[in-house]
Amino acid sequence: MDRTDRKVVALRKTKLFGYLDEEALSWLAVRAEEQHLTSGEMLFFSAEPATGLFVVVDGTIRAFKQNREGREQVMHIDTTGATLGDVPVFDDGPYPASAVAQVDSEVLFLGKAVIHEFCLQNPKFTLLALKLMAERVRRHAQLVDILSFHEVGQRLAILLLAEAKEADAENKECVSFRLALSNHEIATRIGSVRDVVSRALTRLQQLGLVTVKARSITILSLRALKTYAESHQNRR
Repeated sequence: MDRTDRKVVALRKTKLFGYLDEEALSWLAVRAEEQHLTSGEMLFFSAEPATGLFVVVDGTIRAFKQNREGREQVMHIDTTGATLGDVPVFDDGPYPASAVAQVDSEVLFLGKAVIHEFCLQNPKFTLLALKLMAERVRRHAQLVDILSFHEVGQRLAILLLAEAKEADAENKECVSFRLALSNHEIATRIGSVRDVVSRALTRLQQLGLVTVKARSITILSLRALKTYAESHQNRR
């Protein structure tokens, strides 16, 4: 398989480009630039002028915002098949968040001019891109809702439910899965700090909602944890 074919395969795995025919994928693949990142290397910075979008071929990319005190809020974590930086390609604004490789990663870069030309040639693609942008706006609105109107324990419960879903373990009332995230990583995901996350996890155990053994999590009742997660209270 040559380099162009590899790029076509990578593009086909995305929601944004996956429905395109071979000719369209090849057109994009020829114009896509390969980039290799080492663990900890920045892909782009928040407020940096956006030059194009990225497709994750391999590895893991973390998108985040950071305040003046250095506290980090993870926006999303992307793996193979994800696209990053697509919003500013269409609104001509800067990158809204920073992105860093969590592990050695490979991405494809498609310049803004390439995407604009492709949109003019493929109106249906433009409509799909708008739909995906709308979905992303909804996800960010949900994140704002979670951070604004839920206490840390509830946010932790929401994250655990999402991790159970990722592990394909949500179809049973009592589920177990390995939690790969450290308490610090959890804190950056739910807008808190490590010590508070530790206390919240202990509280969930005291309430009989979960058990923790090393990094193995057992949700004793999905229904009960969902009820706890959905109980809206203003954050203290």
